Amino acid sequence: MTLAKGLGGGVPIGACLAGGLAKGLFTPGKHGSTFGGNQLASTAALTTIEVIEKEGLIDHALLVGRLIRDGLAAALADCPGVVEVRGQGLMIGVELDRPCADLVMLALQAGLLINVTADTVVRLLPPLTFSADEGRELTSRLAPLIRDFLAST
Repeated sequence: MTLAKGLGGGVPIGACLAGGLAKGLFTPGKHGSTFGGNQLASTAALTTIEVIEKEGLIDHALLVGRLIRDGLAAALADCPGVVEVRGQGLMIGVELDRPCADLVMLALQAGLLINVTADTVVRLLPPLTFSADEGRELTSRLAPLIRDFLAST
């Protein structure tokens, strides 16, 4: 598994994790880099991991993510054009049956920051610190936008 972006809390860093049969491929001396690892990036990554653990952000993300997915699924259950609400933790996707790039601007005008991937998937990636109240607000504001978009296209 590769990791980057959020691993360093804003400091550029990347990592590659391996288990199973792959874990023995990179033994000491088998791989090197002229720019691999430095004290600042390593300290940032370790501190980020420490904060995630101490503040229980993984469990929090699972809880709030479930709240958002369940809320969107319920609000869009009878909405023609919604294929699926899915996700893991706070990585959430709402798949529609048609291209929906126009939703990005509609959401921005409504004060929401979303992305559309693969032409038909509304992608939500709120921060690990996203609260349950913010999750409910997101759901209550996004579901009507999706409904209106689908009704007009």
